[in-house]
Amino acid sequence: MARSARAREEIRRFLDIGAVQVAEVDLDGAEAVLRPGPGNPPVTSGEVFVLVRRGGRPVGTLLGRVPEGADAKAVLAERARAECAVAVGEEPGDAVEPGSALEPGSAVESGSAVESGSAVESRSAGASPYASVVVATRERAGQLARALDSLLAQDHPRFEIVVVDNAPVTDGTRELVERKYAERVRYVCEPVPGLAVAHNAGLAAVRGEVVAFTDDDVVADPRWLTELTAPFAADAGLGCTTGLILPARLTTPAQVLLESHGGFAKGFTPRTYDPAHPPVDEPLFPFTAGRFGSGANMAFRTAVLRSVGGFDPATGAGTAARGGDDLYGFVRVLAQGNRLRYTPYALVWHHHRETWRDLETQAYGYGAGLTAYLTAVLVNRPALLPAFLARLPRGLAHARALTAVRETEGAGGAGTPGDHDVRTHPWPRRLSRLQRRGMVYGPVGYLKARRALRAAAGTRAETVQGAR
Repeated sequence: MARSARAREEIRRFLDIGAVQVAEVDLDGAEAVLRPGPGNPPVTSGEVFVLVRRGGRPVGTLLGRVPEGADAKAVLAERARAECAVAVGEEPGDAVEPGSALEPGSAVESGSAVESGSAVESRSAGASPYASVVVATRERAGQLARALDSLLAQDHPRFEIVVVDNAPVTDGTRELVERKYAERVRYVCEPVPGLAVAHNAGLAAVRGEVVAFTDDDVVADPRWLTELTAPFAADAGLGCTTGLILPARLTTPAQVLLESHGGFAKGFTPRTYDPAHPPVDEPLFPFTAGRFGSGANMAFRTAVLRSVGGFDPATGAGTAARGGDDLYGFVRVLAQGNRLRYTPYALVWHHHRETWRDLETQAYGYGAGLTAYLTAVLVNRPALLPAFLARLPRGLAHARALTAVRETEGAGGAGTPGDHDVRTHPWPRRLSRLQRRGMVYGPVGYLKARRALRAAAGTRAETVQGAR
């Protein structure tokens, strides 16, 4: 009875969550520039989720409120300047040069994997490698077109785009690519369902020195690909980069709830993870791959990703494992001795899922994907088992914390640029329980997915033999 009452209260709180506008403020120069987020209407009165930029580069986020009848640009720019100033210990109004030691999210931590500002990116200015962008999709031509338009507007000097149509049931994706994008986008059809399978098909088809992956439900910032790939030119030992993911819209309770608990963002501090020098603040390294980034915004040195066999095809959305393909890729590349760099300057805007049912599916899938990828890593790289077992006690504690019921008010001050996880709404117990259930299911789901792939391969082999 008590659980039923709590569930009703959680649903009531969820339905009471109001929409939040999305905008960005660029503080470059004396005159701030206010723009709505991609696809959003002009900013009016009410709550606004704001990306703060300096000189075009993301440096933080804040949640502001524009009073009725007030000048939205003046209100939000003043708030952004004040909070950026507080974040770096300067006087409000003082200028901070992008990439300097005072820029929010540019801290240097002795003995860890954190690097100063955008040192790697600035050293490699103008040296962007030839890049390939892979977008896996399935029956979402409208969303795909929006993503492709933003990718074709990238300022990167040399790149190609490959669309992988995964297990299509209609010709919609192929027709869109051929009709609207012609020579600018290459089309690949992968009949076997699964995100990792689709990514591997893209990996096999690309020609670039670096291969970037994103989803069909994003809008890429114009400098996304340049910022994501530039670090590879500066560091020959770099195997992977990841970037910043922010919400494209916050119009439904599900979208607002997810983002108020951090969404997909990994902060505004550029950071390099080096397996030769494990970070002191990551005792589970490299098995906390979710801290490194997400599959909607990642890139790999093509030769390195191919050398580890790409992604495990029994992981990812579209399989019984439900997810984990990106996390698997991160750990395999690190376990090979390559470094991984997170850069907040490589930004994509993500269209979050919109309904409560979507959140339930997502929570269960994230839990399943987490343990499925760990199972995949140990199956494919048994030599990592001793290191994993040594970290297991802390790993279990981490799992409990990850799925705990998260109340409002995060550890940091709400609204501070870089302190993205402000927790303005409590995290429902049902979603935490679903994530825990997913974690229990993950290894089973992975083994089911492996069996399904073997069965499909056997069927295809028999079909080929019969055709002969």
